[in-house]
Amino acid sequence: MISKGHALIKLRFLLFAPHHGKLAAKTSPFFSTATYLTICPTQVEREGKEIIDNPKDSIEVLRNWGCSDSDISKMFVRRPSLRKADVAHLQSKLNILSGLGIEAPDLVKIINCRPRFLSCRINHNFDERLKFFMTLFESREVLTKAIVRNPSLLTYDFHNKVKPVIALYEEMGVSGRDLIPMLLSRPTMIPRTSFDDEKMEYIRKTGISKGSKMYKYVVTLIGISRHETICRKVANLEKFGFSEEEIFSLFGRSPLMMTLSVDRVQRNMTFVLGTMKLSPSVVLRYPFLLYSNLEAVMKPRVLLAGKIQDMGLNFQIKGPTMLRALRMTEKRFLKAFVELHPKDVADELMEFYRNAKGVKRLAEASKKSVTNGFPF
Repeated sequence: MISKGHALIKLRFLLFAPHHGKLAAKTSPFFSTATYLTICPTQVEREGKEIIDNPKDSIEVLRNWGCSDSDISKMFVRRPSLRKADVAHLQSKLNILSGLGIEAPDLVKIINCRPRFLSCRINHNFDERLKFFMTLFESREVLTKAIVRNPSLLTYDFHNKVKPVIALYEEMGVSGRDLIPMLLSRPTMIPRTSFDDEKMEYIRKTGISKGSKMYKYVVTLIGISRHETICRKVANLEKFGFSEEEIFSLFGRSPLMMTLSVDRVQRNMTFVLGTMKLSPSVVLRYPFLLYSNLEAVMKPRVLLAGKIQDMGLNFQIKGPTMLRALRMTEKRFLKAFVELHPKDVADELMEFYRNAKGVKRLAEASKKSVTNGFPF
């Protein structure tokens, strides 16, 4: 065993970063792979736990790194082969993650997202990759968040995939600062992005300008979507009487419309036109009608409006009031249209509302989850 004093001498060029308790380079925000591989503290305390000298297996390596038995168990369930991982290779990769500010809970999320992550080579072009991402994300905290969201940022082909895609978006007018929230919200943006003449025409049809706040959403969502996906969603809306020009204009004003499934849009549009008796033009002015949850929000509130009308109560939910009611939070909605009545009436309305919310979609319980592939 090596004494604690000896271990501290070995680590004289390193310091503990106060905000995450991991080892960090003293002279530079960027770490070289060689530096990581020399970090091997022995019998020093790490966050109150004693470090095991010369760990024999992956369990001891992970414990040394700060993982609890619960963390280790979760990772082994997701990636059983980690039990037999090479100790030296595993230790070197964990040291790299330490320098990035990634901790045990983050590693559990990473393995759950990418079970093979620790089996991949994450030190390829590492210094250049890290410097590039630090420049793009502007802080290590944001970079760490991005890596936890998409661990493959450390394994993508750096020169043939990462840099060209980022450069492509910047060439199209999406700045690096605008790319940050896009990369965080759409983790697979880098491998899924493609642009051709047809997609450029889609962007043009939205009528969006580069100076618009919606521009980055339109460009990235079209960039990661398949042609057939876009065409299918456009055709679905055309069935309800929208022209292609109106649809792409709607995408430009409300880009997240492109993330809604065909099934969701179809069900909401059928309800809006058939039950609420509204015209398609109302949806163009109020896109939230397609975002709202049909079973939990729209249908129960519309049914409650009918109940209030049948009871002949004041404060009817009609016309513009209905549209406002559908946008309210649950608490505000109940206060505005249920709780203002006398207690006996309010109790009756509340009972009706609860029952309306409890009605499940036909065969919902037996519905199988069908995945059509990325995206959306």
